[in-house]
Amino acid sequence: MPKKIRQLKQMLQKAGHRYSMEIHWSDEDQAFVVTLPEFPVCQTHGATYEEAARQGNEVLELLIETYRADGRALPEPMTLERVA
Repeated sequence: MPKKIRQLKQMLQKAGHRYSMEIHWSDEDQAFVVTLPEFPVCQTHGATYEEAARQGNEVLELLIETYRADGRALPEPMTLERVA
């Protein structure tokens, strides 16, 4: 596994959440755009894939903190159903 992917994986595991991030290149924005499927109104971006992943993780942490502070229930994390 390439070092950068390993570092991103460790960063996300350390954050302690299991929420999804989708990262796509945007020609219009000339940046990697991050969408958060469980929190559909939130997006962020980064100039590099790694920066976008860090930004997405920061936004997720802030959302979790805000939901908890407001006493709101967090959305259920999406899971990948595997077929045997």
